[in-house]
Amino acid sequence: VVCPVMGKDLGTRFLPYFLAIFFFILFINLMGLIPHSATATTSIWITGALAAITLAMMIVGGMIVQGPVAFWKNLVPHVPLAMWPLMFVVELAGLVVKPFALMIRLFATISGGHMVVLSFMGLIFFFGAQFSPAAGWASAPLWVGFGVFIMIIEAFVAMLQAFIFTQLSVIFVNASLHPEH
Repeated sequence: VVCPVMGKDLGTRFLPYFLAIFFFILFINLMGLIPHSATATTSIWITGALAAITLAMMIVGGMIVQGPVAFWKNLVPHVPLAMWPLMFVVELAGLVVKPFALMIRLFATISGGHMVVLSFMGLIFFFGAQFSPAAGWASAPLWVGFGVFIMIIEAFVAMLQAFIFTQLSVIFVNASLHPEH
């Protein structure tokens, strides 16, 4: 994932960071599937911290590779001088929005799967309270079956989200290191 995007030389230098991010997200997502545990990425603060680290890697890495002045100068493509201030604001917003999108994507996907499972489990209690306890018990195998099915899908989603976060982080950091405007 890293070397095809960043190249062999640069990719090997950044590989430990991206491996750490991938396995951290993977393990905390999979640990959240264990009964009576919680997934850390359902906290916006955890996903925000991961995104902030990626943003710092983008900005600091870009300034180290290009130089501080060249990084900020290359942030805006070649445009007429009158448009430069507006384009600087737009490009600066784009720089911040990329990690923000990583944060929201990871948080919403993992939280959404948990909400679906909780909704299926809640239907047992809904049927028990709305109709009778016997209706709740009778419908329980169906809703538990759906919950187990979603948990199996969540295991796949946990792996997929670790990969997506890492892949997009690699792309965003590489784009900051090598501007292609």
